[in-house]
Amino acid sequence: MVLFLLSNKQKNMPYPEMLVAPMRSELTGNGFAELRNAADVDAAFSNKEGTALVVVNSVCGCAAGAARPGILKSLSGEFKPDRLLTVFAGQDTEATARVREYMAPYPPSSPAVALFKNGELVHMVERHMIEGRTADMVADNLQSAYSMHCAV
Repeated sequence: MVLFLLSNKQKNMPYPEMLVAPMRSELTGNGFAELRNAADVDAAFSNKEGTALVVVNSVCGCAAGAARPGILKSLSGEFKPDRLLTVFAGQDTEATARVREYMAPYPPSSPAVALFKNGELVHMVERHMIEGRTADMVADNLQSAYSMHCAV
Protein backbone atom coordinates (compact mmCIF):
# COMPACT_ATOMS: atom_id res chain seq x y z
CA MET A 1 0.00 0.00 0.00
CA VAL A 2 2.78 2.44 0.89
CA LEU A 3 4.57 1.82 -2.41
CA PHE A 4 1.32 2.45 -4.28
CA LEU A 5 0.78 5.74 -2.43
CA LEU A 6 4.31 6.90 -3.11
CA SER A 7 4.04 6.07 -6.79
CA ASN A 8 0.72 7.96 -6.99
CA LYS A 9 2.24 11.09 -5.46
CA GLN A 10 5.20 10.95 -7.83
CA LYS A 11 2.74 11.04 -10.73
CA ASN A 12 0.70 13.83 -9.06
CA MET A 13 -2.29 11.52 -8.85
CA PRO A 14 -4.77 12.03 -6.01
CA TYR A 15 -4.70 9.76 -3.00
CA PRO A 16 -7.23 6.91 -3.23
CA GLU A 17 -10.63 7.96 -1.88
CA MET A 18 -10.81 4.91 0.40
CA LEU A 19 -7.67 6.16 2.14
CA VAL A 20 -8.85 9.72 2.74
CA ALA A 21 -12.54 9.04 3.47
CA PRO A 22 -12.08 8.58 7.25
CA MET A 23 -9.91 11.71 7.39
CA ARG A 24 -12.52 13.69 5.46
CA SER A 25 -15.34 12.50 7.69
CA GLU A 26 -13.47 13.58 10.82
CA LEU A 27 -14.25 17.15 9.75
CA THR A 28 -17.40 16.76 7.64
CA GLY A 29 -18.99 14.67 10.39
CA ASN A 30 -18.48 17.65 12.68
CA GLY A 31 -20.13 20.34 10.57
CA PHE A 32 -17.50 21.24 7.98
CA ALA A 33 -18.74 21.79 4.43
CA GLU A 34 -16.50 20.10 1.92
CA LEU A 35 -15.33 22.06 -1.10
CA ARG A 36 -14.41 19.59 -3.86
CA ASN A 37 -13.68 21.88 -6.84
CA ALA A 38 -12.87 25.50 -7.70
CA ALA A 39 -16.54 26.38 -8.25
CA ASP A 40 -17.37 25.16 -4.72
CA VAL A 41 -14.57 27.31 -3.31
CA ASP A 42 -15.61 30.41 -5.24
CA ALA A 43 -19.23 29.94 -4.19
CA ALA A 44 -18.23 29.62 -0.53
CA PHE A 45 -16.00 32.68 -0.71
CA SER A 46 -18.67 34.75 -2.44
CA ASN A 47 -20.34 35.00 0.98
CA LYS A 48 -18.09 37.55 2.66
CA GLU A 49 -20.26 38.21 5.72
CA GLY A 50 -19.13 36.97 9.08
CA THR A 51 -16.33 34.53 9.77
CA ALA A 52 -15.23 31.38 7.99
CA LEU A 53 -12.72 28.79 9.14
CA VAL A 54 -11.04 27.04 6.20
CA VAL A 55 -9.05 23.85 6.76
CA VAL A 56 -6.65 22.38 4.23
CA ASN A 57 -6.86 18.77 5.38
CA SER A 58 -4.03 16.30 4.83
CA VAL A 59 -3.02 12.65 5.23
CA CYS A 60 0.10 13.49 7.24
CA GLY A 61 0.70 12.56 10.84
CA CYS A 62 0.51 16.12 12.15
CA ALA A 63 -2.95 16.46 10.59
CA ALA A 64 -4.09 13.32 12.39
CA GLY A 65 -2.33 13.96 15.69
CA ALA A 66 -2.65 17.70 16.18
CA ALA A 67 -4.51 19.57 13.43
CA ARG A 68 -7.87 17.81 13.15
CA PRO A 69 -8.22 17.08 16.89
CA GLY A 70 -7.10 20.62 17.75
CA ILE A 71 -9.47 22.20 15.24
CA LEU A 72 -12.41 20.20 16.58
CA LYS A 73 -11.49 21.01 20.18
CA SER A 74 -11.25 24.72 19.31
CA LEU A 75 -14.91 24.69 18.33
CA SER A 76 -16.03 23.78 21.85
CA GLY A 77 -15.22 27.24 23.23
CA GLU A 78 -17.40 30.29 23.67
CA PHE A 79 -16.57 31.84 20.29
CA LYS A 80 -16.81 30.02 16.97
CA PRO A 81 -16.61 30.91 13.28
CA ASP A 82 -19.91 31.28 11.43
CA ARG A 83 -18.95 28.85 8.66
CA LEU A 84 -16.70 25.78 8.63
CA LEU A 85 -15.11 24.80 5.30
CA THR A 86 -12.55 22.22 4.22
CA VAL A 87 -10.58 21.02 1.20
CA PHE A 88 -8.38 17.94 1.03
CA ALA A 89 -4.81 18.41 -0.21
CA GLY A 90 -3.61 15.54 -2.36
CA GLN A 91 -7.18 14.61 -3.26
CA ASP A 92 -9.23 17.65 -4.29
CA THR A 93 -6.37 19.32 -6.12
CA GLU A 94 -8.44 21.94 -7.97
CA ALA A 95 -10.26 23.05 -4.81
CA THR A 96 -7.04 23.10 -2.80
CA ALA A 97 -5.27 25.23 -5.40
CA ARG A 98 -8.15 27.72 -5.40
CA VAL A 99 -8.31 27.95 -1.60
CA ARG A 100 -4.57 28.60 -1.54
CA GLU A 101 -5.15 31.59 -3.84
CA TYR A 102 -7.43 33.06 -1.17
CA MET A 103 -4.76 32.32 1.46
CA ALA A 104 -2.10 34.39 -0.34
CA PRO A 105 0.46 35.65 0.49
CA TYR A 106 1.03 32.52 2.59
CA PRO A 107 2.80 29.72 0.72
CA PRO A 108 1.05 26.38 0.14
CA SER A 109 0.90 24.36 3.33
CA SER A 110 -0.96 21.28 4.41
CA PRO A 111 -2.37 20.95 6.84
CA ALA A 112 -3.27 24.59 7.23
CA VAL A 113 -6.05 26.55 8.89
CA ALA A 114 -7.22 30.02 7.89
CA LEU A 115 -9.76 32.29 9.53
CA PHE A 116 -11.50 34.83 7.30
CA LYS A 117 -13.61 37.72 8.54
CA ASN A 118 -15.84 39.54 6.06
CA GLY A 119 -13.81 38.00 3.25
CA GLU A 120 -10.42 39.08 4.64
CA LEU A 121 -7.78 36.63 5.87
CA VAL A 122 -7.26 37.53 9.55
CA HIS A 123 -5.45 34.48 11.00
CA MET A 124 -3.33 31.73 9.50
CA VAL A 125 -1.96 28.53 11.00
CA GLU A 126 0.62 26.92 8.74
CA ARG A 127 2.01 23.40 8.89
CA HIS A 128 5.16 24.54 10.73
CA MET A 129 2.87 25.92 13.46
CA ILE A 130 1.18 22.50 13.80
CA GLU A 131 4.14 20.11 13.57
CA GLY A 132 5.50 19.25 16.99
CA ARG A 133 2.52 20.86 18.73
CA THR A 134 -0.25 19.15 20.63
CA ALA A 135 -3.92 19.28 19.71
CA ASP A 136 -4.44 21.47 22.79
CA MET A 137 -1.86 23.96 21.52
CA VAL A 138 -3.56 24.12 18.12
CA ALA A 139 -6.94 24.57 19.82
CA ASP A 140 -5.60 27.36 22.05
CA ASN A 141 -4.13 29.18 19.03
CA LEU A 142 -7.44 29.03 17.18
CA GLN A 143 -9.58 29.93 20.20
CA SER A 144 -7.44 33.03 20.71
CA ALA A 145 -8.16 34.04 17.09
CA TYR A 146 -11.87 33.31 17.54
CA SER A 147 -12.05 35.53 20.62
CA MET A 148 -10.59 38.41 18.58
CA HIS A 149 -12.53 37.90 15.36
CA CYS A 150 -15.64 35.85 16.12
CA ALA A 151 -16.86 37.69 19.21
CA VAL A 152 -20.42 38.91 18.95
